[in-house]
Amino acid sequence: MTIKLRPATKRTLMTLLVVLTILVGLGVWFTWYEFFRVVEPPPWQAANGHSAEDMRFMYGSIGAEQDAGIPYWILYVLPNVFKDKLPGPGGYASFGLPWEEGQDFPVGFTKKTIGFVRVANNCAICHTARVRLAPDQKPRYYPTGPNHTFDLEAFFRFLVICAKDPRFNADTLMAEINLSADLSWIDRQVYRYVLIPLTRKRLLEREERFAWVFQHGPEWPDWGRGRDDAMNLTKYFLTRSPLDDTLGPTDMPSIWNLRKYDPQRNRMNLAGDSYDAHSVIIDSALGLLGAAPGSNQVFADQIAWLEKYLGSYPPPKYPFPIDATKAAAGKLVFDANCKPCHWSPRTGTVVPVAEVKTDPNRIYSWNREAAIRANDAVKAFGIERRGLVEANPTGYIAAYLDGIWLRAPYLHNGSVPNLRELLEPAASRTKLFYRGYDVYDPVNVGFITQGAEAMRVGTPYDVTRRSNGNQGHEHGVTLPPEEKDALIEFLKTM
Repeated sequence: MTIKLRPATKRTLMTLLVVLTILVGLGVWFTWYEFFRVVEPPPWQAANGHSAEDMRFMYGSIGAEQDAGIPYWILYVLPNVFKDKLPGPGGYASFGLPWEEGQDFPVGFTKKTIGFVRVANNCAICHTARVRLAPDQKPRYYPTGPNHTFDLEAFFRFLVICAKDPRFNADTLMAEINLSADLSWIDRQVYRYVLIPLTRKRLLEREERFAWVFQHGPEWPDWGRGRDDAMNLTKYFLTRSPLDDTLGPTDMPSIWNLRKYDPQRNRMNLAGDSYDAHSVIIDSALGLLGAAPGSNQVFADQIAWLEKYLGSYPPPKYPFPIDATKAAAGKLVFDANCKPCHWSPRTGTVVPVAEVKTDPNRIYSWNREAAIRANDAVKAFGIERRGLVEANPTGYIAAYLDGIWLRAPYLHNGSVPNLRELLEPAASRTKLFYRGYDVYDPVNVGFITQGAEAMRVGTPYDVTRRSNGNQGHEHGVTLPPEEKDALIEFLKTM
């Protein structure tokens, strides 16, 4: 049976259909514009004494905003709303993050518009060093250097603790946002009814993956400033492995001049867990993304840029005067005592822990099974790389010493505060010091780790705690004092 519609009814239905189509189209456009519209940033320009490439490294997106990003204004106001959850005054700077004048956020924080402005992190958050040559001087920033001031574990905890607090609600956060931002009526509604509840949910979901950073007690010392439990991060984030009882925090490494590593002979990561720089950069970037890349081609392009930038980036020059005569004498001492491990075919290869005798806990935090799972996870993303070494770690890499002056504290876990103490027997080394103060100590070649300011700013490092041992690497400890002085002078030149 065919129903005949009157012309007026047809016109009405047609009008309704057109209106409905327009409304659906507007809804689709609104959803795309508010939540998925991608705005590419302009090319980076030189600023603050840094090259354009340095600025890109320190502040440029690596694609983490899509899945790991936090809405700009939420992240902006968290330190104001949750002052009581910070390690001290100064907002995000209280975590020891390098923060240049004129920047919205510290080094290592990236901004990108994907519908709304989102903030994520890049490699520079752990790999930019901040140094003051004297207490009354402004800090210098060294891209690709180890971020010895940043308390990464405390930052992880802060985000989750904020989300668990009842003050993390639309009324409280919007009241604070409105003090700083002139948002449109629509954007205020988006923040109130979508972004704040969704961000809280996403941060709470991180708690399970961050479970091991919330463990406390005699067997679970805090990492402290300038350290990162890197392989456990890989285990729990990339492979989603179940929680175990390992703890292996280590110093954040420098990542300059990566082309020095021979991919056919050397290993990378402190315990030789990876074959080459290409794989290390990929795995580190994936850890920041927290998920598969949105586009493997875009991700590959970014990795290629990072590999080129880091491969050729020179180690920074020692910023104080060097006694050339003493350094020349020190080279002879170096050649006789240090060169066999640190400037030879052995450099960049694994030295068994039974030989070097340093704290073994970092080795226990990784194993063959975890490497296989990590390699499978990356392969499932459709990403090709040589990957992680599918074997149990046995020791630590004999380190290259380029830029060694900036890599204090020393040993893989940062348990020796300066080069002078590294040339002393383990029994004579400092048992308790403070990490994270940025004023340099040119006499001992390291950072100041004692005194009122170091205590106020830094985090305590107790070598008697689990994973914090300062034993081992007792090379050069019997040298006469004048030869130690000369050797230290030479090491400043590397």
